[in-house]
Amino acid sequence: MSMLSGSSKKVGASSRHPSVQSALPERTVRVTKTSPSPWITHSLTDRRQYVRLGKTVSDSVTINTGSPQGCVLSPLLFSLYTNCCTSSHQSVKLIKFADDTTLIGLISNGDETAYRREESHSPFALPPPPPPPPALMDSPITIVDSFRFLGTTITRDLKWEPTISSLIKKAQQRMFFLRQLRKLKLPPRMLAQFYMAIIESILTSSITVWYAGATARDRLRLQRVVRAAEKVIGCRLPSIQDLYISRTRRRAGRITAEPSHPGHRRFSPLPSGRRLRSIRTKTSRYMNSLFPSAIRLLNTK
Repeated sequence: MSMLSGSSKKVGASSRHPSVQSALPERTVRVTKTSPSPWITHSLTDRRQYVRLGKTVSDSVTINTGSPQGCVLSPLLFSLYTNCCTSSHQSVKLIKFADDTTLIGLISNGDETAYRREESHSPFALPPPPPPPPALMDSPITIVDSFRFLGTTITRDLKWEPTISSLIKKAQQRMFFLRQLRKLKLPPRMLAQFYMAIIESILTSSITVWYAGATARDRLRLQRVVRAAEKVIGCRLPSIQDLYISRTRRRAGRITAEPSHPGHRRFSPLPSGRRLRSIRTKTSRYMNSLFPSAIRLLNTK
């Protein structure tokens, strides 16, 4: 997955303008009688670019690839350039978000031969040769113990301690600014607003995904940051548990109200119509995932 993400960024940085231009007339809204593609091509072709550091200015270079950083057209042009990158198999999902690309394959009927290495249990049998490494377009895919997806660290064993540790570290770094604002005699209301915007938003990043599967120790570590902020501000703040419950219920409500959502069918009401049908789980890891946890919360209203 890291290789896919890096390839997407490389493609976006080296995309040729004529390739993008061929896709523009069919996919852009024409606000004038002429196509906007010549304007875009003229704007991106033969650009003079330089770097300034203080009073020092580098020599200018003519650039004909990519687009200026911060250009409002960059996301649109990149999406057009990579629009042909689609999945041809029903069980393989290709998720594109800005310049990140994630490929997800479904294991059906317990067949994991493409993902796992079989082990021989016979002490007399020769060890089987290792299977060839998975490859994508003749490029080997590196198997890693963990990777980051939209700011969330996902490990091979689906434990959330690395994610929680990363969030706590970021939140503690921003606690310094909260203490500095306290020294400047800001009122508690403004300090609470700063906490919710800068610190709480970090602690609750993707909380509906990982909180139910977090250990009691990790939950206590998260709550310590909240208690430290309460002492600085001087007022009560919502606990991490309360934030998880409210956001999970809100997320589940959005899914149940959207029939086109892939998880909509998992929220199946019982004949009485007052409760949802519980999802049968065989492992605690699945039981503590989003859908079973959300159904339990909705049934305990």
